[in-house]
Amino acid sequence: MNAAKLIGIGIQLSIMLMVFGIGLSAGAAQVRPAVKDAGLLARSLLGMYIVVPLVAVFVALNFDLNRGVLLALLLLALSPVPPIMPGKQVRAGGSPGYVLGLLVVASLAAIIVVPVGARLIGLIFGRDIRVPFGVTTEVVALSVLLPVIAGLVVARLAPGFATKATKPISIVAAILLVVVCLPVLWMARHALARLTGNFTLLAIVLVSLTGLAVGHLLGGPHPGNRAALALAPATRHPGVALGVLKIIAPGDKEAEVAVVLYLLVSIVATFPYFLWRKRARAAQPAN
Repeated sequence: MNAAKLIGIGIQLSIMLMVFGIGLSAGAAQVRPAVKDAGLLARSLLGMYIVVPLVAVFVALNFDLNRGVLLALLLLALSPVPPIMPGKQVRAGGSPGYVLGLLVVASLAAIIVVPVGARLIGLIFGRDIRVPFGVTTEVVALSVLLPVIAGLVVARLAPGFATKATKPISIVAAILLVVVCLPVLWMARHALARLTGNFTLLAIVLVSLTGLAVGHLLGGPHPGNRAALALAPATRHPGVALGVLKIIAPGDKEAEVAVVLYLLVSIVATFPYFLWRKRARAAQPAN
């Protein structure tokens, strides 16, 4: 087994552990009310799958972007909530039930949205882009649905263990992700440097901050859930984008590196907002 494959397995395992940890902390009783709030979920999907893709298309049409960056930007705009975000959304004040419900609903919607959206974007840019539904289904099943179900089952059968294990599992997942991502960043450092010209960073920041603002405005009266929704459209699921790239642009290393660049820049761009909401949550009096 080569190093690249080991790194890929490590990243997938860390993401599954993160989602499993959220499943442990959010029992089924917490998730059901979040999923039943049709208005909030509808606004959530509107921000993620309508507003952000429209902004990405606007940027793509008006910025002189590298082809790989252009492709990555458009595919990421169609991708759901990234599994690496749930813990951050909870720390910003979002309830575990809403965060988990949003992750599951947005991921399930991606099974339809990504192929259809990619087709529509292809028509706008004069390209025939066809994405099999099985591509997003596989990514969603492995990175979201299976670990969520496992976490909820364990929380139901062994609530004491779930309470004690949630934090250690989240810490192990975060450490593992950092450890396996460092070699990826080192190997891609030259390619990352080449992609930072032609307003690339500005385009990524614009799309991320637009998603942040839209999510915050659509998040409703609950400040924690508003923060959770703001972070969802701003940072996207790299696994879905990379899975689609393998189908429509196999071997396009530039576009793959651009996905990594987007993820890094969007995390940095949204970090001040995350700190603001985290401090606001800490300043609130305890119930």
